This record gives sequence, structure tokens and C-alpha cells, in this order.
Amino acid sequence: MGSGVPMAGTPRVLRAMNDRAALDLLLEHGPLSRTRLGKLTGLSKPTASQLLARLEAAGLVVATGTGGTGAGEGRPGPNAQLYAVDPTAAYAAGLDVTPERVLAAVADITGRTVGEYAVPTPGRRSAEPVVRQVTTALDEAVKAAGLIRSDVRRLVIGTPGAFDPGTGRLRYASHLPGWHSPTLLDELAAALPMPVEYENDVNLVALAEQRLGAAKGHDDFVLLWNEGGLGAAVVLGGRLHRGFTGGAGEVGFLPVPGAPLVRHVTKANSGGFQELAGSQVLPRLARELGIADIPDGPYAEVAAALVARAADVTSGPYRRLLATYATGLATGLAALVSVLDPELIVLSGAALTSGGEPLRGLVQAELGELAASRPRLVLGDVLERPVLRGALESALTTTRDEVFDTSR
Repeated sequence: MGSGVPMAGTPRVLRAMNDRAALDLLLEHGPLSRTRLGKLTGLSKPTASQLLARLEAAGLVVATGTGGTGAGEGRPGPNAQLYAVDPTAAYAAGLDVTPERVLAAVADITGRTVGEYAVPTPGRRSAEPVVRQVTTALDEAVKAAGLIRSDVRRLVIGTPGAFDPGTGRLRYASHLPGWHSPTLLDELAAALPMPVEYENDVNLVALAEQRLGAAKGHDDFVLLWNEGGLGAAVVLGGRLHRGFTGGAGEVGFLPVPGAPLVRHVTKANSGGFQELAGSQVLPRLARELGIADIPDGPYAEVAAALVARAADVTSGPYRRLLATYATGLATGLAALVSVLDPELIVLSGAALTSGGEPLRGLVQAELGELAASRPRLVLGDVLERPVLRGALESALTTTRDEVFDTSR
């Protein structure tokens, strides 16, 4: 026997669960007919029709035409009405912050980017406040989407380092001018009308890969990022592991063989894994190996170009560069693997993905000799603005939970 508490809310809760399942299927598959949606949800055709009518009245679903074919739709009759999630039901925004610029984007509820804008960072000596950079980038992205600021339900900001939950101050990102004020979070909260969340940039790349890319369907993985800096994200049991101060994954400081032991690393901002395999090391390695035609430009772009060239040859100094780089990467990864024993390692960032399969294979082979466990290594799939994509996915997850909840 039960407790005797009446279950009057059960029908409404069940309807809400069916509504959410249907909305998730429409997001995954695109436009579907009543019949196909009924088959995917296990609902009868009359119940599926009632569900769609309810969602259409709530402004969450729109009729998109007849006779089309959704993913897995089969062959509906020529007059079969198709339904899709209404993209205008809600909007969310993301920001990707680097020392060079603040990049903002707005996405509709389906995940499609509808507006984007970048504000150059003026530099360390500029008096322009961070709040103005953020609000300008967001407002211009909102304007590009044809919206107003109040249309955006949530904003997620991705930065290097991490905001310490105990102090609210940004740590591990001394190269990000203007973002270390103890009052910054309060100032941003006062300036922005929507809820704002903050997340480490590499964590957001891992989120993008988990939702859309190489880590989809995996609950335990490590993502190694190498572009402007060397960092990692750790996902355990399907959830990001951030650490006590938000600093989990700051592997650039990890002491490793082959790199000088540097004390007070957060003040020196050097030493460890970063000095062994960070992208800023590749031009120096290339010169030591006798490579003369090193391109000019920011070191992250130079590193990616060198690695891409090295991946296209099978011998000579470029190939030795790739092998040396792979050994350095595997050395740091071996320490992570020995502690975390992940199922999967995702290599992301231009200084890794530009090496393609040749670099991945070399790192996999080296890691096989240095670590006891044998995680599978894969290249990241989310290559276009992965930090921004992760910020949007994070903002959209919470937004959908709010907007798709029909139980209230």
C-alpha cells in the first residue's frame, strides 16, 4: 500500500513528461508528422494530436508544412502535416572572452545562431571597463538577431581560468586584463537583465563535444585543449568536475618530466606541461630542429600551421617535430590518465586538431607506452568557435528546461 497521499498531480506530470519528450524529439529529428511523433514517443495518434495541439497553443510548436520528410520520417502521405519546435519560443546568449576580443552570439531555442558580434579588447592599459565590453558585444549581437535585450533569457560567459566560487574572483587567468576586480560579478549582474553564468572556456569546449561532437554518449572523458593556452576539462559520471576553487583542469601548471620545475607558477605563469607541449613551444622546437620557414603571426596560429605542415610529411625535420610534440603531449596525458582512468580523451584546439590523424596516432602510441590504462584518443569534432558553441549549449540547456516545462 502507498502512503495514502493523493496523486492528483500525476496526469499533469505525465502530460508534462510526454510534452518534454516530444519537444526533445523534434529538436533531435526536425519536423515530424503526428504519426511519426506518436511512434517515437509510444503515444497513440489521438494522444499525439492532443499533445501537438497543446504545445502549439503554448507557443512551443509550429506547423511547418505538409508532405515533407523529417529525419527517420519514412514516407508520410502528401498531405501529412509536419510540426517543429517554434524557434522564436525563447533565445539564449553566449560570450567567448579572450585577451584579444569579446565574442557574443545569440541562438534561438533550436540552437541556431541568429546574431553575432565581436568587440576587440582594448589592451591592458585601457580604462574601458569590462562591463562595457560585455554589454556592447551582447547588445550588438542581439541587434544583429533583430531582437531586444529582454528577449534573451540567459547568458553564459566563457573565460580562461575560473571564477572561484568562494571569493567570486577570477583565478588562473592573469593574461585577461580587467577581469580580476572583486566587484566585477556584481557589476555585471547589475548591468544585465537576464541570469548570467560563468564557466571556464575549456569546460565549455568539453560541453560542446559532449552535446554535439566526439564525446557524445560518453560519461567519462578528458578533453585536452591547446590553442592560446594548454588546458583540460574533466567529465566524470556525465558531469563537469570543476574542483574546489574552479581550477580543475589547469594542467598547464602540471609538473612533468622534461620541463623546468617552476615554483609560484601562478605568479610566474610558466613552467610545467605548458612549457613542454603548449603551442608557444612549437616555434622554438621547430628552430631547434633546423626548420627555417617558420611563419609569422600569433604563436597559436604559427603552432597550428607548423603542426599542419608536419602532419603532411612522413620524414625529415617536420616529422621529427610532430614526434617530439606527440611525446610531450603524451607525457602530460599519462599523468592525467593514471589518476582519472578516463574512457576517452578528446584532442581539441587548433594546435592539436591541425595535426589530424598523424598526430593523434603518435600520441596514442606514446601514451600506450607511458600509461597503464588505454583510453581511446579522438580528435574534436566541434571546430568552429567551440568555446562560444559550448556557452550557447550551456545557456540553451537551462533555457529549455524552463521553457519546455508545461507542468506549471
